[in-house]
Amino acid sequence: MFLFRRGPARVTPADAHLRTRDEGAVLLDVREPAEWAAGHAPGAVHAPLSALQAGAALPPAAQGRPLMVICRSGHRSRRAAELLTGRGAAAVDVKGGMHAWAAAGLPVVDDRGNSGSIA
Repeated sequence: MFLFRRGPARVTPADAHLRTRDEGAVLLDVREPAEWAAGHAPGAVHAPLSALQAGAALPPAAQGRPLMVICRSGHRSRRAAELLTGRGAAAVDVKGGMHAWAAAGLPVVDDRGNSGSIA
C-alpha cells in the first residue's frame, strides 16, 4: 500500500528557525502588510499571499533558496507553499504559523525592531 502526502511538507517553528539559521533557508512571511508591521520574525522576508496569488515574483532575497513559509496560524502559508512549490520553489509550510512561533519562545519584532505582537 502506498501512502501519498497531501499538500506541501510541514515543519515546526523550531525546525524552521534552525533551517533559517543554519541551512540558509528563508523564512517567508505571507501575511498582509499590517500584520507584518505589528510583528514578524527577525530576518524574515515579506511577500503577502495576495501578491503571490496575483503573480508577483518572490523578493530577491528569497529567490533560489529553500523557503519556510509562515503566516498567522498556518492556513495561508499552506496555500502559499503549494503555490510556490507549483512554481518550482523548494517551499515548506510552518505548522501553526506566527502564533506557534511566538508560543515556542522565538523572537518577534515590529517594523522598528522593537518587541512585536501577533494579532
